[in-house]
Amino acid sequence: MSEIRFTKDHEYVRIDGDVGTVGISDHAQQQLGDVVFVELPALGAKFDQGAGAAVVESVKAASDVFAPVSGVVVAVNSEVDAEPALINQDALGRGWIMKIKLADPKELETLMNQSDYDAFLTTLA
Repeated sequence: MSEIRFTKDHEYVRIDGDVGTVGISDHAQQQLGDVVFVELPALGAKFDQGAGAAVVESVKAASDVFAPVSGVVVAVNSEVDAEPALINQDALGRGWIMKIKLADPKELETLMNQSDYDAFLTTLA
C-alpha cells in the first residue's frame, strides 16, 4: 500500500517504493480555483527538497509547486498538461504533476501524514 505525505505548502507525495508521485493537495486546488495551466518540469530534472519544481496557474493566481522530496523527475503527467482541470477534479489521483525518484527517503520523516495534515488545515481557518 502506498503512503502519502504532505508539506505545509500543500504539496503531497505518494510513495511507492523509491518513487514519489507529486501533486498539490485537494485543499490547495480548492484555494486556487479553476486550474487553467500547468508548467511541468523536464524529465531528468533534479530538485532539492523545497525547491520550485512546477507552476500551477488558475483563474486567481499562479503558484509554485515545491518538491516535497529531493530527487530526479522520472515522469510527468501529460494528461494535466493537456487538461489542467484534472487537478481540480482529482488532485490526489489523476491530477498528479510529476514522479520523483527519491534521493533520500529519510526526508519523508519531515513531512506530515494525512491526520497531521488534516490537523494542520484546521489551524489555517
